[in-house]
Amino acid sequence: MSRLQGKTALVTGGNSGIGFAAAKRFIEEGAEVILTGRRADAVAEAAKELGPRATGVVADAAKLEDTDALVADLRAEGKRIDVLFLNAGIAPFADLEQQSPEAWDQVFATNVRGPYFTIQKALPVLADNASIVITGSIVGHKGFAGTSAYSASKAAVRNLARTLTSELGPRGIRVNVLSPGPIETPLYGKLGKSEEEVGQMAEGFAQMVPLGRFGGAREAAEAALFLASDESSFVAGTELAVDGGIAQV
Repeated sequence: MSRLQGKTALVTGGNSGIGFAAAKRFIEEGAEVILTGRRADAVAEAAKELGPRATGVVADAAKLEDTDALVADLRAEGKRIDVLFLNAGIAPFADLEQQSPEAWDQVFATNVRGPYFTIQKALPVLADNASIVITGSIVGHKGFAGTSAYSASKAAVRNLARTLTSELGPRGIRVNVLSPGPIETPLYGKLGKSEEEVGQMAEGFAQMVPLGRFGGAREAAEAALFLASDESSFVAGTELAVDGGIAQV
């Protein structure tokens, strides 16, 4: 297959989970992939596993200076980005009474401010007719207790796809949101909860999914590939849920 032949994709948070699975699928479809992440060892390992068409860059999605440096390097190398998959995100869940202003700010800095200004700063290297995909979440539509900051951040990026589609449409640039439901990724191990609590949460989510199970990162990556490719050339400003039906029925 060669749905992304000759194209260059930038995947933030590409060293694990959905980001890594998407980077792998993009490469399988002919793309050159630049993946970013915060940990140098994880980025290097992911790039090595993905092979010669992958380049790893250490960059924190919440730090605009890292984005500036990345874009400057792309411009210096004369590279154009055809697919921008803004996947990096954090999900430190906390009940309202336990939420701190610092944690709230970090969630929005990574999940909303980061994608927004990455798009702004990447405009000079974005090809006309490029595809931008932002990772949202079905929690942007649901009211799960303990997820208020995370859910609000994902609702915000859903609206970004609408407004930025209007702004970038004249260049043919499409902006869409990929919203996973319960997906088996390392994210569930980064919630600040015990292994038992994570297990109970996972079991509870699986019981709510009409299909009766968690999705796989590869399944989410297939949806990302659709939005990245010309197969979705008339799809813009929308949200594609990959959630086994949990937020749909």
